[in-house]
Amino acid sequence: MKNVGILSVGHCVPKRKLTNLQLEKMVETSDDWITTRTGIKERRIAGQDETTSLLATKAGREALKNAGMDAEEVELIIVATTSPDSNFPSVACRVQKAVGARKAAAFDVSAACSGYLYAITTAKQYLLSGMFKNALIIAADKFSNLVDWNDRSTCVLFGDGAGACVLGWKRDGHGILADYIHAEGKHAGMMYVDHDEPVPLDQTHAKMRKPHIIMHGQELFKCAVTSMADGVAIVAKEAGVKIDEIDCVVPHQANDRIISAVAKKAGIPKEKFFVNIQKYGNTSAAAISIALYEAVQEGRIKNGSNVVLVTFGAGLVSAANLVRW
Repeated sequence: MKNVGILSVGHCVPKRKLTNLQLEKMVETSDDWITTRTGIKERRIAGQDETTSLLATKAGREALKNAGMDAEEVELIIVATTSPDSNFPSVACRVQKAVGARKAAAFDVSAACSGYLYAITTAKQYLLSGMFKNALIIAADKFSNLVDWNDRSTCVLFGDGAGACVLGWKRDGHGILADYIHAEGKHAGMMYVDHDEPVPLDQTHAKMRKPHIIMHGQELFKCAVTSMADGVAIVAKEAGVKIDEIDCVVPHQANDRIISAVAKKAGIPKEKFFVNIQKYGNTSAAAISIALYEAVQEGRIKNGSNVVLVTFGAGLVSAANLVRW
C-alpha cells in the first residue's frame, strides 16, 4: 500500500542573529523578560538582499538535493508565505525559475503560520488524484519587514527563515496518515497586519512605516492552545494511533508557554515536543518546517516514528498532520 509521504527536508536561515541582549538596547525590554515569557533567546534577521524568495529557493534546493531529485523532475511547487517579495509574481514562480524546475506548476498559499501544513495537505490531494507524482513544498517568511520595532510586545517574537520538503510516494504504511485543516474567521481580529496610511521610518526609529503586525497575545494564547491540542487528537484518531504511540510532536514555534500548555492538554509529555524557538523565534509559516528539519538532523525523528505536526496562525487557522516517518 502506497501513501503520500515526506521524502526529504531542507532549510535556510539568515546568518544575522539578533539576541535578546541586543534588543534591550532597542526597546524597553530585557533578556529575562523575553526568555521567561516566550522561551526565545535569539532570532535570525534577513538582510535587504535576502528576500523571501531567496530564502525559499535555498531551502528548496537543499530539499531537492537531499531527495536526490533533479529540478526538472519536479511537477508541483507550492510556497507558503504571507510576506512575498511582491504581490505578484508568486514566490513559487520565482523559485521555479531559480531552481530550474521548468516543468512544474507553481503557486503560493496564504495561511499565516499554518501555511506549511496547509500546503502539504493541498499537495497531497494533487498527488492522490494522480495529477502530479511529486511536489516541492516550501514555507518562507521575512517577518522582520512587518514588525514594528518600537512595539516590545511583538518585535521580540519574530524572525526570518525558510524550510522545505519533497513529497512523493512511500510504502509499507509509511507517509502522511492523517490531515486536518480548520479556520475560525471570527477570530481574525486577534492578529493581523495594519495597512493604514504609510508613515516613513526616520533615522531615530521614532515612527514605524506600515504595514505592520498587530497582535492581541492573551486572547490568541487561549485559542492557540485549544486549537493545537484539538488538532493532535483529531489526526491521532483519524490515523488510528494512540496518544502514547506518538513519538515526536513538532509544534508551531510561537511561544514555549503555549507549547507546554498544548502538551498538558493533549496528554503528551513535553519531552516528546521538539522545540527550537530559543534559536529562531517565531518564523511564521517556516517555523514547523525548520523545526522538522532540525528534528530529523538531530535524530529525534527516525524511520518508523509516529510524528505529529501541529500549528495555528492568524485567521485564525489551524492544521495538523500525522506522519509515519
